[in-house]
Amino acid sequence: MSLLIGDVAPDFEADTTEGRIRFHDWAGDDWVVFFSHPADFTPVCTTELGYTARLKDEFARRGAKALVISVDSVEDHKRWIADIEETQNTSVQFPIIADPNRTVATLYNMIHPNADPKVTVRAVYVIDPNKKIRATIIYPPSAGRNFDEVLRLIDSLQLTDGYKVATPVNWTDGEDVIIVPSVSSEDAEKLFPKGFTTVKPYLRYTPQPDK
Repeated sequence: MSLLIGDVAPDFEADTTEGRIRFHDWAGDDWVVFFSHPADFTPVCTTELGYTARLKDEFARRGAKALVISVDSVEDHKRWIADIEETQNTSVQFPIIADPNRTVATLYNMIHPNADPKVTVRAVYVIDPNKKIRATIIYPPSAGRNFDEVLRLIDSLQLTDGYKVATPVNWTDGEDVIIVPSVSSEDAEKLFPKGFTTVKPYLRYTPQPDK
C-alpha cells in the first residue's frame, strides 16, 4: 500500500511499551509524528529516540506527540529503553509499537525490500488532528534523521493552515513568509496589515502573521 499526502492515516491496533492502543483513539486531537526504526539495540536508533525523548516539551508546545515502531518485541523495546535512557541521559515517555509480524509496517509501507526485506526503513509520517497524512520523509537505515527539521515542518504546516502563506527555503519560525499567488495584492493589503514586499508579482514577502 502506498500512502500519499492527504490520505487518511490507516487505523490499527497494536501492542506497545505503554499497553495496547488503537491508533486513531490514541492520537486524539493531537498531531502525531509516527516513525519507524530498523531494529532495537542499534546505535543510530538509540541516538534518534534519545533526541526525540528530549524534544517532549517542543512536541507538546505544538500539540504533537511521537509514536515509534519497529519489528522487535515489546520485551526487547523495554530492555532497549533502559539503554537509551542511560546513554542519552533522558526519559523515554512515548510508546514504541511492537510489530513482529510487520503488519503495521506493511500497512504504512515501511518495509522496502530492496533496502532490507527484514527491517523497516527510517520512515516518518506527520499526521494532523484530522488523521490526514500531511508529510512523509523516507531515509535509508544507515542515515540518522534530523528531528529539528521535523519540528520545523510541523511549524510550517500549522502556520500555513491558518494563513494564506507558504514558507520559503530554510524558513524557521519567526522569519518572513511568502503570500500565496492565489491572493491578489488588493486582498493581501487586507489580509496582511504588517505590509508586504513585492519582488515579483508571484513572489511577495510578509512578516510572519502570527508573530
